[in-house]
Amino acid sequence: MKVGLELGEFVWDGGPAEMGRTVAEIATVADDAGYDLIGVGDHVWQGPHAGGPEMPQLECFTTLGVIAANTRRCRLAPVVAGVHFRAPALLAKMVTTLDVLSGGRAMLGVGTGWDADEAAGMGFAFPSLTERFTMLEETLEICLRLWSGDERPFEGQHHTLARPLIAPKSLSRPHPPIMLGGGGRKTLRLVARYADACNVYPGPDLAEKLDLLRALCAEEGRDYDTLEKTCIFPFAVGQDGTGAGELTDELHRLGEAGIDTAIGIVSGSNPVRQVAVIGDKVVSAFA
Repeated sequence: MKVGLELGEFVWDGGPAEMGRTVAEIATVADDAGYDLIGVGDHVWQGPHAGGPEMPQLECFTTLGVIAANTRRCRLAPVVAGVHFRAPALLAKMVTTLDVLSGGRAMLGVGTGWDADEAAGMGFAFPSLTERFTMLEETLEICLRLWSGDERPFEGQHHTLARPLIAPKSLSRPHPPIMLGGGGRKTLRLVARYADACNVYPGPDLAEKLDLLRALCAEEGRDYDTLEKTCIFPFAVGQDGTGAGELTDELHRLGEAGIDTAIGIVSGSNPVRQVAVIGDKVVSAFA
């Protein structure tokens, strides 16, 4: 089992004036503690689960750049980028830049997006879910074409590229790993067809989701065992380590169920302390 973290809430001691320092400290502490991955939620409004749009939300890729500058080994990923926010070629360029500047540590986490109120409030187009799935598949095809060096024109239902060209190329080979967020049949089929990892919630239907992914891999001629299975959920560990034992037990159960990497959502006013405590009490148990 590998353990990562996601920055999804930003109500921190010191407020905006201290956010740069806090992000840098989180990154350094997590990297030194052995976390495998640091992710950032991709939103422009904070979600209703964390207080809604009046609460602070840092932009994903700018924050990942700060994290990259303050880490040496952990992977870096949007968890996960919404396809409605950016043109696919721009998304590929951003992930490639992150990969180059971090020494080959970037992942592309991507999904269909979900917050219609956020999109309407900030002026982003938000087509139907059916259309967003088409956009997601086109995004995957375009990113893979750009990373492969195939400069033939691309013409899809939502996106057209006259010359798919990206330079410099990513350091990751053959390309930055792709992780898709979501556990439904449509998403998992795209995982089997295009991706390197899935990202799901560890609910009571987790075994069913993994069984479905295995079956879809068989249909697509994909080796299920080559995919990284990740899940994401809040890591409820107090500042004094309360709950660390329960979390460790849960991670062992998830590992036995077939999950390779657990990504913990970090919250609280002192995230540096929480990251350090989880690193000492939980991450070290899987080192």
